[in-house]
Amino acid sequence: MKATRKLIICLLTLNLMIPAVISASTDPVEPHISAFTGETTPGIMTRMDLHWSYIGPQPEELTFRLYRMEHPDEAVLAAELPGAVRSYQDSAEPGLMSVTYRLEAMLGNSVVAEAETVAAIAHPGKFIAVEVRDTPYDGGGQIDINWQVQEPVDRFSEVRIYRTSEGVGGWELAGSAEPTAALFTDAGLEDGVAYNYMLRAYGEGAIWESRPVMNIISRASWFDMRKINLLVIAVIVMFAVTWYVTRAGRGKMYIRKIAGLQAVEEAVGRATEMGRSVLFIPGILDLDDVQTIAGLTILGSVAKMTAEYETRLDVPVSRSLVMSNGREMVKEAYLSVGRPDFYNDDIVHYVTDEQFGYVAAVDGIMVREQPAACFYMGAFFAESLILAETGNYVGAIQIAGTAMPSQLPFFVAACDYTLIGEELFAASAYLSGDQRMIASLRGQDVGKVLAMGSIVLGSVLATVATLSGAGFWMRLSDAFVRLFALNF
Repeated sequence: MKATRKLIICLLTLNLMIPAVISASTDPVEPHISAFTGETTPGIMTRMDLHWSYIGPQPEELTFRLYRMEHPDEAVLAAELPGAVRSYQDSAEPGLMSVTYRLEAMLGNSVVAEAETVAAIAHPGKFIAVEVRDTPYDGGGQIDINWQVQEPVDRFSEVRIYRTSEGVGGWELAGSAEPTAALFTDAGLEDGVAYNYMLRAYGEGAIWESRPVMNIISRASWFDMRKINLLVIAVIVMFAVTWYVTRAGRGKMYIRKIAGLQAVEEAVGRATEMGRSVLFIPGILDLDDVQTIAGLTILGSVAKMTAEYETRLDVPVSRSLVMSNGREMVKEAYLSVGRPDFYNDDIVHYVTDEQFGYVAAVDGIMVREQPAACFYMGAFFAESLILAETGNYVGAIQIAGTAMPSQLPFFVAACDYTLIGEELFAASAYLSGDQRMIASLRGQDVGKVLAMGSIVLGSVLATVATLSGAGFWMRLSDAFVRLFALNF
């Protein structure tokens, strides 16, 4: 009895539910468009890929209309598509960055569903004459990107350079440039690898893009042909030096008198007569500076004189390598005049590397020892005037020489004689009287004559070009300037 009752209840329940299910399954589904998206085509930033889904009845008369909303109240029909289509590729229009698309599902002339999406589009057209090439005459690993842009460019905030290569997924940022720039050098590349480049300019309301430039390879250059003129000048100077050196034995060559070097023997003789020492300072830089080497060369000539006159020589130095080489120079000088017994290592002694600690120690030596002659030959900085003033205070005759332009005024003001610039480097040839060394100086003077002649000729060409205006003389002047300005 109970089982029969349960069966009757179940049958009644099913009878009530079946009409409801049938009614629900026959209710129409509200048509709508979902997942409407827009994104730029990978690798082609001037094209937009649009995708969507449509849910609802799909009769044969179903169509889609795609509008591009270039302005809030202005819709431009981009395409009318069959109902079975779910994607579309739209080309970018110049001048737009952010574009709103509206998609409408149509049955006849009735809109049954619609949706909107916003997409970003990049455009070609602003970049012209894009040139990508291996950087010429370099050591490799660099590529130059040159470009021009159509006017105006005031809307740009920056230009970005993108690159890609085999084995690299997608474009990567190589660097950025100012909106008004026209050149970018991509460095740190691998030689022999093909690179692709693309430019993008970003600005208010626009993203402009260049066409990709493909398969650019960087390589190292053996020669820098832009500097061929330097090779010609070097060959001329070398030929002149060789020519004069080969003729050195045929007679005594002239070298102009240098007052500071003529006074060296006088200064050493004065110290000998007064029974006081000679102080020699070869600058405060190490042997990697050519002025220090020139100072040690002069030290050898001074040491010969002090050995001949049996005058005490004192050489305080601030570098250990200078001390070692200075001792060799002095020892060789004493041996050359037959006075090895007069030499000892304490003649050249190390003080300290610290600049003003060295200056304080040398000033103390001057005040205590009262040298009769002081030589300053080498590279000097802020200590130049301190040393020279102290030497002047103790009454010493002072001869200085340096190629440091900022220190020359102090030496000129405080010393008796000053060797200026190249006179310091010519001093060893002048003091020794070696004709071959003098001949090499004469050959180098040929290069100086060429330099001075080029300056005069360039000045004349520039003056004539300015007075005559554009034309042959202006082109000749520009060519002459580029010949030198781009090679040093």
